[in-house]
Amino acid sequence: MTEMTSLTYKQVNEDVAAIGHRVGKAWWVAFLASVAVIITGGLCLAYQVHVGLGVTGYTRPAMWAVYITNFVFWVGIAHSGTLISAVLFLFRAAWRQSIYRISEAMTVFAVMTAGLFPLIHLGRVWFFYWLLPYPNQRELWVNFRSPLIWDVFAVSTYFTVSTVFFITGMIPDVAALRDRATGVRRKLYTLLSLGWRGSTRNWKHYAQAYLYFAAFATPLVVSVHSVVSWDFAMGLNPGWHSTIFAPYFVAGAIFSGMALVITLVIPLRRAFGLEKYITEWHFDSMSKLVLFTGCVVTYSYLVEFFIAWYSGNPFERTAFWDRAFGPMAWGFWIMAVFNCMVPQMLWWKRNRTHLPTLFLITIGINIGMWFERFVIIVQSLNINFDPWVWRGGYHPTLIEFGITAGSFAWFFMYFLLFLRFLPVLSIAELKEVLPAPLRRQGRAS
Repeated sequence: MTEMTSLTYKQVNEDVAAIGHRVGKAWWVAFLASVAVIITGGLCLAYQVHVGLGVTGYTRPAMWAVYITNFVFWVGIAHSGTLISAVLFLFRAAWRQSIYRISEAMTVFAVMTAGLFPLIHLGRVWFFYWLLPYPNQRELWVNFRSPLIWDVFAVSTYFTVSTVFFITGMIPDVAALRDRATGVRRKLYTLLSLGWRGSTRNWKHYAQAYLYFAAFATPLVVSVHSVVSWDFAMGLNPGWHSTIFAPYFVAGAIFSGMALVITLVIPLRRAFGLEKYITEWHFDSMSKLVLFTGCVVTYSYLVEFFIAWYSGNPFERTAFWDRAFGPMAWGFWIMAVFNCMVPQMLWWKRNRTHLPTLFLITIGINIGMWFERFVIIVQSLNINFDPWVWRGGYHPTLIEFGITAGSFAWFFMYFLLFLRFLPVLSIAELKEVLPAPLRRQGRAS
């Protein structure tokens, strides 16, 4: 926090406003690379739609694979962002001011990415509206026992709430940028600021609305990600039918989401010179949250294996033995190393505040969390109640890799646009943590 003692109100406004104007060649290279990968992923999807799902590696009994893995991964990333922002706001955690806007933006873009995969998984994408409960002349209705329907409600509800929460929090900051912008930017900021004038009445209603959305988003996040976990827990398949899935998925979402926030913030801090706003104290606090949720996830893994052994169920025992020592055990050990062992490095403060080390740790965590979803979905499906299909073998194809890479590029494209046009840091809340004497100096300036 000592780095912020020299800041004034005027400097905060100028520094945040300047971020969107300081993008250089690196931003354009990253943006154009993202667009190129998106086009590649789109071509892969077009080919899959034309030829059919046979171009994927689907092999009975593993008919859920990389696409559903991506869906659960991105939903987890999405749920963590608003949860981080809302819960830390309700508990008045001072270190959230510098990173919560990034986590909220990450939430919205991750939901937009996650929502693609149930449609891609359908195969016949043009019939997506069959998943929606709408009146029709054929008197058809959706199957509310289908996990696809649960996902439609979960994603649409969460996208609506997180987007409103994100836009509401930006209103004062966008208004501050509006007053110094020109051209298209000014029109955009005028639209998003919703007539903000900074009056006492504006601030009163803003504070009440933001508190309401934070209180509403917190239980919604927990409940929605629990619904996603029930896609698996409500099935009878060995390795799925467990009551631990709901809290286990929520903890994993916070774990992976906080790690991705750190991964995004470290290069962002260096590229735009935000050392005064995002300090070692912020990284230390974020790393402690990653360490705590990592320990919860590790405990959940151990509990899963214990329950499989203690149950005496031969199918559960076989499924978890195969998970660790079967033909696809490489996925499990990647998950175990990156999610259980690597985060333990954060017990030491020098690793929590040494940014190159922290950057590598958080990238490893997100690799591990992707493989966690892959292990839960694919390996559990490969070992079911029919031993004759246990060695069916799933092997992802280039089409699936291309669409997966396109989804990551899709996310990063929106995040790059966010850096270019919207306030990355919260101007209003950063001013709240400035020392009192510098607040007076900021008004005078």
